[in-house]
Amino acid sequence: MELLKGRVWKLGKNIDTDAIIPMRYCNLTDPNELSHHCLEGLDPNFVKKISKGDIIVADSNFGCGSSREVAPITIKAAGISCVIAVSFARIFFRNSINIGLPIFECPECYEAINEGDELTVYPDKGTILNLTKELEFKTTPLPEFIQKIVYLGGLMNYVKEWLK
Repeated sequence: MELLKGRVWKLGKNIDTDAIIPMRYCNLTDPNELSHHCLEGLDPNFVKKISKGDIIVADSNFGCGSSREVAPITIKAAGISCVIAVSFARIFFRNSINIGLPIFECPECYEAINEGDELTVYPDKGTILNLTKELEFKTTPLPEFIQKIVYLGGLMNYVKEWLK
């Protein structure tokens, strides 16, 4: 996987899927349309503030709530390059991998990283560099086959590739 680089948007604990994409938009199927409502339940202007490649850093239990697959699709479509959290709700974790959104658990990152910091993430090495504060963090890299799923853009593309 390629390195990821972006500015941090810091979120708190228990960010649920309704905050990520409110229920009233869950009938949308176009990722571009969904992207306009990313984190609208938390901050209606979030998508106007972010830039392509930015990174979300969150506290524990990110993506809790319903199992809606559109939540990670919305984040990815909005241009967020990855999410780093203390922990993820398990179904959100799996849905993120399935649609090709890179996510990393790193408990020590939350306290040491501030909103606006610039990060570089090396997914294959499990290394997160805070360029603003010159700090380095380690996380367990995703297994190689999961890295390939994310690299190919999700489980469907991985299966297509595998079937060739």
